[in-house]
Amino acid sequence: MTLKAAASLFCLFPSIALAQSPSSTSDLLAKQEDDRWTIGVGASVKDDGYAGEGTRIRPFPLIGYEGERVFWRGLTGGVHVIKGESFTLDAVLAGRFDGFDIDDLGRKELAANGLNADLLEDRDDGLDAGLSASWRGTAGELKLSALADVTDSSGGYEFAADYGYALHWGRTTLVPSVGVRWMSSDLVEYYYGTLDEEVARGVVRYQPGSAVVPQVGVGFSRPLGEHWKVTGSVNYKFLPSEITDSPLMDPDVSGALGARVGIGWSF
Repeated sequence: MTLKAAASLFCLFPSIALAQSPSSTSDLLAKQEDDRWTIGVGASVKDDGYAGEGTRIRPFPLIGYEGERVFWRGLTGGVHVIKGESFTLDAVLAGRFDGFDIDDLGRKELAANGLNADLLEDRDDGLDAGLSASWRGTAGELKLSALADVTDSSGGYEFAADYGYALHWGRTTLVPSVGVRWMSSDLVEYYYGTLDEEVARGVVRYQPGSAVVPQVGVGFSRPLGEHWKVTGSVNYKFLPSEITDSPLMDPDVSGALGARVGIGWSF
C-alpha cells in the first residue's frame, strides 16, 4: 500500500480532537474516562478563510481506542513509547485536513484576487508522522510535538506547543487551551501559496515562507447515562500575514474557526 493510499484510509476517520496535531485538550479529555473504546457519529464545521469557500460542514464516524500502549483518537493515533505518571513520549500519526478542491472556492472571489481558477491545482490532504512529548501535573498539561508530512503532499513539517487545563462541573469536563504552531515554508506555501506549475501557467507567484500560528480553544465532554457521552471542541486560529495576504484567501480574513461535536457509546 502506498503512503497516499494509507493516508486516504486514515482520513476516513476524522476526530473530535481540538487540532489535527496531537493536543493537550484531546489528551486530557481522553484521560477522564476508563473506557477503552468509543464508537459514534459527529459533525465538524470549519471556515479556513479561503476565497469564496465559506463554511464546510462534514459528518464523520467517531472512533476512539485507549490502550495501555496503543491509542487511536480519530485523527490521531500512535504508540506510547514512554508512559509515566507525569511524562509521556508518543510516536504518532496525525491526519492533516488542510486540503481543498479548487472547484469549492469561488471563481469570482479568486478573480478579484488576480487568480484564474482554471490555472490552479487542488491541494491534497496529508498524513503526518512524528513525536509528541507531554508533561502533566496539577497545573494542567503541556505538550510539545514535531510532525512531518509522510505523504509528500506538501513535504513540510511543523512544531507545536499546547497547554490545557481540565475544569470539572459535576460530570462535565471543560478543557480550555492555548497553543502555537510553527509551520515550515513548504507546508505554508503548499496550502496558502501558489505552486511552481501554477506560476508556469501564468499565475502570480506567492511564496510566503514559514509562519507562526497561535490558537485558543476549549474542549468538553459530558456523559449521558452509563455508556453514552457527548464530546466536542471549538478552536480559533489567529492567522499571520503570511497566510492572510495569500491570493487564495478572502481579503478580510484574520482567523480560522473550527468546531466539532459528536455523540459516542463507550465501553
